[in-house]
Amino acid sequence: MSPHPHAPVYQTALITGASSGIGKATAEVLAAEGYKLILLARRQDRLEALKSQLEIDCNTQCHLIACDINDHIQLKAELDALPNAFKPVDVLINNAGLALGLNPAHETDWNDWQTMIETNCLSLAFLTRQILPGLVKANHGHIINVGSIAGTYHYKGANVYGATKAFVEQFSVNLRSDLLGTAVRVTNLEPGLLNDSEFSLVRFKGDAQRADKVYEGLQPLKAADVAETVRWILQQPAHVNINRIEIMPVHQAPGGPTVAKTPLLNTN
Repeated sequence: MSPHPHAPVYQTALITGASSGIGKATAEVLAAEGYKLILLARRQDRLEALKSQLEIDCNTQCHLIACDINDHIQLKAELDALPNAFKPVDVLINNAGLALGLNPAHETDWNDWQTMIETNCLSLAFLTRQILPGLVKANHGHIINVGSIAGTYHYKGANVYGATKAFVEQFSVNLRSDLLGTAVRVTNLEPGLLNDSEFSLVRFKGDAQRADKVYEGLQPLKAADVAETVRWILQQPAHVNINRIEIMPVHQAPGGPTVAKTPLLNTN
């Protein structure tokens, strides 16, 4: 797929959660497009392996940031120390995020809620705030936030996870309002059921059997499907902003309100 002839020319992309899943697939797609990449994730060994792969396959320049995205002090230090070859950042892919647990709200672990809020909301906002002034100054760039259909559609057990993704949706559209009058673009990308990532394995805290059961008899999205959508978004002509894209596999559809057939509470 060729870019539109009037698409912006972007050179350097920062991808969070780059060591697996959507982040890794996006790195592979953008490397093939000739981007220089800043790859951010916690696991140094996986980042090193991805860097070697991309340098061999695509002759891509990669800079690695092995850092917990919730460690804002280290993250800011790493960004301040970016080599000149990787400045300025043109594209920010806010992909890092997680779900923990699927219990009803009254049975959840508070620490899980806190981790989801810190990762999916606070750290996404923190990193955006570090990169955004440079994009505005250059009047050039694109922020793609990887949200979720859980930010739009409720389901049992999503409680705080869904709320964090609703934050991502509102943060994205409000950024566009603030950026009106600039050429900086913002997109909220909202995938549905996806299985070739560590999402469910993380959600169920390493219980592979329970994670696999989620996808039995289904053909979910693949990380590459989402990465190809990222490519398409970035290749749109400069006057076009894709506000949001919702993607589901054919085996999934939006659901309606649910009903519980239980006896009414005695209010006497």
